[in-house]
Amino acid sequence: MTTLLLIPGLVSDARVWRAVAQAAPEWLSAANADITREPTIEDMAARLLRENDGPLIPVGHSLGGRVAMEMAHQAPERVRGLVLANTGHDGVGENEAPKRLAKIARGYEDMTALAAEWLPPMLAEGVTPDPALVDDLTDMVLKAGPDIHARQIRAIMERPNAMDYIADIACPVLLLTGAQDSWSPEKQHREIAEKLAVSELQIIDGAGHFMPVERPDETVAAITGWLDQHKEVLNV
Repeated sequence: MTTLLLIPGLVSDARVWRAVAQAAPEWLSAANADITREPTIEDMAARLLRENDGPLIPVGHSLGGRVAMEMAHQAPERVRGLVLANTGHDGVGENEAPKRLAKIARGYEDMTALAAEWLPPMLAEGVTPDPALVDDLTDMVLKAGPDIHARQIRAIMERPNAMDYIADIACPVLLLTGAQDSWSPEKQHREIAEKLAVSELQIIDGAGHFMPVERPDETVAAITGWLDQHKEVLNV
């Protein structure tokens, strides 16, 4: 049976993909991934491939999307399809390091303050967030803590440029992002889609960077619809 491997992003956990896990079709086995331990995206991908047998459909959010692409790069024969949500493809920017290092320092200084500063821009601008959702996301960030935050930020700072190999990914790929995601906007996803052999891009209105929890029903509908559409290829 093919495994739907749900990969969260930076300082995130299974809560991000909870709605998708609950709605996964019966012909797939849903599993939650942990990317909190390794120092690089390549190492994260390699461990997930080791720990999850058989054919896979990695479903990655943000940093998790980069891990999902790296899995397809490392083991194309095992990855039957990809779902990439609110993610990116670029390599490290020339002036990126100081800002990233400042975030690491801020996390060690006061993780609660970091969460309060970091989360609001990750949600859809102009849409009043559900207080319960904000509380849940804050709890998620605080449970990750400064060490995991620092480790994942450093992995992002050493990330591979996925554009070097995206064109080699032959499996079907669904790209999703929020219409109000200013961190990983539609343009980035279109650039990925243009390089892929088989791709579909859907934009979900009223969602920012945390689209899977901001608009869970729409996210589930997009993913399950795509899974059904490609069932013959994905169901091994």
